[in-house]
Amino acid sequence: MTDYDLLIRQVRELCEDGLWDITLYANLSALLFDSLEELNWAGFYLMRNGELQLGPFQGKPACMRIPVGKGVCGTAVKEKRIQRVADVHAFPGHIACDSASASEIVLPLFRDGEVFGVLDIDSPVKDRFDEKDEEGLRRIAALIEECVGAAPG
Repeated sequence: MTDYDLLIRQVRELCEDGLWDITLYANLSALLFDSLEELNWAGFYLMRNGELQLGPFQGKPACMRIPVGKGVCGTAVKEKRIQRVADVHAFPGHIACDSASASEIVLPLFRDGEVFGVLDIDSPVKDRFDEKDEEGLRRIAALIEECVGAAPG
Protein backbone atom coordinates (compact mmCIF):
# COMPACT_ATOMS: atom_id res chain seq x y z
CA MET A 1 0.00 0.00 0.00
CA THR A 2 1.39 3.38 -1.01
CA ASP A 3 2.21 5.93 1.67
CA TYR A 4 1.06 9.03 -0.21
CA ASP A 5 1.99 11.36 2.66
CA LEU A 6 5.62 10.22 2.36
CA LEU A 7 5.49 10.38 -1.42
CA ILE A 8 4.11 13.93 -1.29
CA ARG A 9 6.94 14.99 1.04
CA GLN A 10 9.44 13.53 -1.43
CA VAL A 11 7.80 15.35 -4.35
CA ARG A 12 7.87 18.59 -2.36
CA GLU A 13 11.62 18.12 -1.69
CA LEU A 14 12.30 17.57 -5.40
CA CYS A 15 10.29 20.70 -6.22
CA GLU A 16 12.23 22.77 -3.70
CA ASP A 17 15.54 21.93 -5.39
CA GLY A 18 14.71 24.56 -8.02
CA LEU A 19 16.03 22.51 -10.93
CA TRP A 20 15.26 22.84 -14.60
CA ASP A 21 11.71 21.58 -15.33
CA ILE A 22 12.93 18.68 -17.47
CA THR A 23 15.13 17.47 -14.60
CA LEU A 24 12.16 17.68 -12.25
CA TYR A 25 9.95 15.68 -14.64
CA ALA A 26 12.66 13.03 -14.95
CA ASN A 27 13.11 12.70 -11.19
CA LEU A 28 9.36 12.67 -10.55
CA SER A 29 8.90 9.91 -13.14
CA ALA A 30 11.62 7.83 -11.45
CA LEU A 31 10.20 8.47 -7.98
CA LEU A 32 6.66 7.45 -8.95
CA PHE A 33 7.81 4.41 -10.94
CA ASP A 34 9.91 3.23 -8.01
CA SER A 35 7.35 4.06 -5.28
CA LEU A 36 4.09 2.75 -6.71
CA GLU A 37 3.56 -0.99 -7.02
CA GLU A 38 2.52 -2.87 -10.14
CA LEU A 39 3.43 -0.23 -12.74
CA ASN A 40 4.85 -0.64 -16.19
CA TRP A 41 5.02 3.07 -17.12
CA ALA A 42 5.05 6.44 -15.35
CA GLY A 43 5.78 9.76 -16.97
CA PHE A 44 4.71 12.96 -18.60
CA TYR A 45 3.27 14.15 -21.86
CA LEU A 46 3.57 17.88 -22.43
CA MET A 47 1.50 20.14 -24.69
CA ARG A 48 3.43 21.39 -27.69
CA ASN A 49 2.09 22.60 -31.04
CA GLY A 50 -1.48 21.70 -30.02
CA GLU A 51 -0.78 18.06 -29.13
CA LEU A 52 0.70 16.00 -26.34
CA GLN A 53 4.35 15.14 -26.89
CA LEU A 54 6.33 12.61 -24.91
CA GLY A 55 8.29 13.97 -21.96
CA PRO A 56 10.46 12.23 -19.34
CA PHE A 57 9.24 8.80 -18.27
CA GLN A 58 10.17 5.42 -16.81
CA GLY A 59 9.19 2.25 -18.64
CA LYS A 60 9.21 0.88 -22.18
CA PRO A 61 9.39 3.22 -25.20
CA ALA A 62 6.11 5.06 -25.64
CA CYS A 63 3.99 6.88 -28.18
CA MET A 64 5.74 10.13 -29.05
CA ARG A 65 2.65 12.17 -29.97
CA ILE A 66 -0.96 11.99 -28.85
CA PRO A 67 -3.66 14.22 -30.36
CA VAL A 68 -6.03 16.01 -27.97
CA GLY A 69 -9.15 13.87 -27.59
CA LYS A 70 -7.44 10.59 -28.52
CA GLY A 71 -6.73 7.80 -26.05
CA VAL A 72 -6.81 8.18 -22.29
CA CYS A 73 -4.22 11.00 -22.23
CA GLY A 74 -5.86 13.01 -25.02
CA THR A 75 -9.27 12.56 -23.37
CA ALA A 76 -7.90 13.90 -20.06
CA VAL A 77 -6.77 17.04 -21.91
CA LYS A 78 -10.01 17.47 -23.87
CA GLU A 79 -12.25 16.95 -20.82
CA LYS A 80 -9.84 18.71 -18.43
CA ARG A 81 -10.35 16.02 -15.81
CA ILE A 82 -8.68 12.94 -14.35
CA GLN A 83 -9.18 9.71 -16.25
CA ARG A 84 -9.02 6.56 -14.13
CA VAL A 85 -9.53 3.55 -16.37
CA ALA A 86 -9.89 0.06 -14.89
CA ASP A 87 -9.53 -1.71 -18.26
CA VAL A 88 -7.84 0.27 -21.02
CA HIS A 89 -8.83 -2.33 -23.62
CA ALA A 90 -12.48 -1.38 -23.01
CA PHE A 91 -11.74 2.38 -23.31
CA PRO A 92 -13.03 3.73 -26.65
CA GLY A 93 -10.11 4.91 -28.77
CA HIS A 94 -7.42 3.57 -26.42
CA ILE A 95 -3.93 3.97 -27.89
CA ALA A 96 -1.93 0.83 -27.17
CA CYS A 97 1.61 2.16 -26.81
CA ASP A 98 2.40 -0.91 -24.69
CA SER A 99 0.09 -3.89 -25.14
CA ALA A 100 0.98 -5.06 -21.61
CA SER A 101 -0.87 -2.09 -20.06
CA ALA A 102 -4.22 -3.07 -18.57
CA SER A 103 -5.22 -0.04 -16.46
CA GLU A 104 -4.26 3.62 -16.45
CA ILE A 105 -4.65 6.87 -14.58
CA VAL A 106 -4.01 10.22 -16.25
CA LEU A 107 -3.98 13.54 -14.41
CA PRO A 108 -4.10 16.76 -16.41
CA LEU A 109 -1.69 19.48 -15.26
CA PHE A 110 -2.93 23.08 -15.34
CA ARG A 111 -1.38 26.53 -15.59
CA ASP A 112 -3.67 29.57 -15.77
CA GLY A 113 -6.67 27.29 -16.34
CA GLU A 114 -5.16 25.57 -19.37
CA VAL A 115 -3.70 22.07 -19.57
CA PHE A 116 0.06 22.17 -20.14
CA GLY A 117 0.61 18.42 -19.85
CA VAL A 118 -0.46 15.21 -18.18
CA LEU A 119 0.94 12.80 -15.63
CA ASP A 120 0.32 9.34 -17.08
CA ILE A 121 0.67 6.12 -15.08
CA ASP A 122 0.04 2.63 -16.49
CA SER A 123 -0.21 -0.80 -14.89
CA PRO A 124 -0.22 -4.32 -16.32
CA VAL A 125 -2.92 -5.14 -13.71
CA LYS A 126 -6.60 -4.46 -14.43
CA ASP A 127 -8.32 -2.10 -11.99
CA ARG A 128 -4.96 -1.24 -10.36
CA PHE A 129 -5.89 2.33 -9.39
CA ASP A 130 -8.50 3.14 -6.75
CA GLU A 131 -9.91 6.26 -5.10
CA LYS A 132 -6.95 6.46 -2.70
CA ASP A 133 -4.51 6.45 -5.62
CA GLU A 134 -6.55 9.08 -7.43
CA GLU A 135 -6.63 11.36 -4.38
CA GLY A 136 -2.91 10.92 -3.62
CA LEU A 137 -1.91 11.48 -7.23
CA ARG A 138 -4.24 14.50 -7.47
CA ARG A 139 -2.34 16.05 -4.55
CA ILE A 140 0.95 15.28 -6.30
CA ALA A 141 -0.31 16.83 -9.54
CA ALA A 142 -1.23 20.00 -7.61
CA LEU A 143 2.34 20.21 -6.27
CA ILE A 144 3.74 19.74 -9.77
CA GLU A 145 1.51 22.55 -11.05
CA GLU A 146 2.87 24.84 -8.34
CA CYS A 147 6.55 24.15 -8.91
CA VAL A 148 6.91 23.58 -12.67
CA GLY A 149 7.80 26.78 -14.41
CA ALA A 150 8.98 28.38 -11.18
CA ALA A 151 12.42 26.83 -11.64
CA PRO A 152 15.10 28.47 -13.81
CA GLY A 153 15.47 27.30 -17.40
